[in-house]
Amino acid sequence: MRLRGATALVTGASRDLGRHFAEELLRRGAAKVYATARRPELVDLPGAEVLALDVTEPASVAAAAAAAGDVDLLVNNAGVSLGVNLVDGDLDEIRLTLDTHVYGTLAMIRAFAPVLAENGGGAILNVLSVLSFQPYDGNNAYAVAKSAEWSLTNGVRLELADQGTLVTGLVFGPTATTTMRAFAERAALAGGALPDGVLNDPVDIVRTALDGVESGRTEILADHFATAAKSSLAGDPRAFVVETAGETA
Repeated sequence: MRLRGATALVTGASRDLGRHFAEELLRRGAAKVYATARRPELVDLPGAEVLALDVTEPASVAAAAAAAGDVDLLVNNAGVSLGVNLVDGDLDEIRLTLDTHVYGTLAMIRAFAPVLAENGGGAILNVLSVLSFQPYDGNNAYAVAKSAEWSLTNGVRLELADQGTLVTGLVFGPTATTTMRAFAERAALAGGALPDGVLNDPVDIVRTALDGVESGRTEILADHFATAAKSSLAGDPRAFVVETAGETA
């Protein structure tokens, strides 16, 4: 898909990857970028069109689809990572995690699929995770949600093929977002500091993702974590561990 001249909508665009997606799309010559967030007043990005959007609220999703009828690229980036396990974690937080990543993503796709069809097919980019493929003790609710979102991505790809919509999944490991930096700080305080250089630069992840969309890829394994995790699916299930250059944390 050609991004120059495209009209994109990015969810969760107030910070981190979402903001970088919106910024990079503008840099690549997108005609319009809707930068959406639950708190739109936090979006500070010159050139973007700001919309209020909570992907867990049906009325909010419907309003966004009505306001952005010219979209031909949907970037499903909005998410939460609450550090919740399954057996003893708070059920409300588990439900919120699933509502955001699974039902929120599905709601956006259902609302915007007719928009994309009307505008020639376009593309959907779902921001997934290395935990789509592997569990992680301490954040297993997120792993379940991202695993389901990966399956959702693959199913929707089949369902939207006839209308010419490219559906792409982006998979990557630890990246220097606000949430991940907080995790790294907690790990350091507990004496388990992450290896030097382990965190991806979010700008690199975003550029790799958009390069993949432009070249028509259906799945983007954006770093060595993603490649290793995907290959691990051929063997016995194993937990995700943070490692680089032979080091493990």
